[in-house]
Amino acid sequence: MQLYGILGYPLKHTLSPAMHNAAFRSLRMDAVYVPFAVTPAQLKTAIAGLRAVGVSGASVTIPHKEACTAWLDGLAGDAAILKTVNTIVVRGGRWVGYNTDGAGFLRALREEMRFEPRGKTACLLGAGGAARAVAYALAKAGLAKVHLVNRTPARAGSLAALLARHAKQTVVRTAAWRPSTIAEAAGESHLIINATPLERLPLRVELLERSTVVYDLIYHPTRLVADARRRGCVAANGLGMLLYQGALAFELWTGGHAPVSAMRKALRKTVAQ
Repeated sequence: MQLYGILGYPLKHTLSPAMHNAAFRSLRMDAVYVPFAVTPAQLKTAIAGLRAVGVSGASVTIPHKEACTAWLDGLAGDAAILKTVNTIVVRGGRWVGYNTDGAGFLRALREEMRFEPRGKTACLLGAGGAARAVAYALAKAGLAKVHLVNRTPARAGSLAALLARHAKQTVVRTAAWRPSTIAEAAGESHLIINATPLERLPLRVELLERSTVVYDLIYHPTRLVADARRRGCVAANGLGMLLYQGALAFELWTGGHAPVSAMRKALRKTVAQ
């Protein structure tokens, strides 16, 4: 049996095991995916232990997406630029980090919300690992302008610098974490993304244009999504991003096509319980 899992802390509410185990069952694979609740202090030891027992691949979530890079053999794809990892692929004994968050987000945005970023303006709340992946993916997809809003200005500045180096065609603006500046940035944006863990944001949804698309990376229903829908905006939570980044990770691990329908069904069933 092949062993896969997710490294993070805490992991009480992770949906990834339900999604990936449904994929294995759908394809009749002799594999299992389990949660590995690992504190930051245990990360180095945990990765060494998982190497020793022959884990076939892993997902990485908060708070390890950046820290885990120190204990891998290399980074590939977007991860090499972002320096954040959400997927570990094991090949020939080497542990290589990938990042499928950005591509998963874009697929959810395009397939589930019919939104094309090219030539548009976005307002991104947050500047952590997921926000970095989302901003970079949007920039690569032709986003014209992005407003970066974060509670810690230095983090927003770091992300702005990354985009300046690797996505020069996208205009980047940083904004202070204040209701007035957020309102100004959101008011000129076609797309608003919450990439923070906060469910109460200093954002007045009633001021948004009804054509604005709102995406909350939090997986479960949130106040932001509910308020945006009442306003008449197209809005969604992060379940689609979770699904598609997981499907891309599955394909990196196995080399085959992910059974997206089975994975989606398992996620919806788990959330409904």
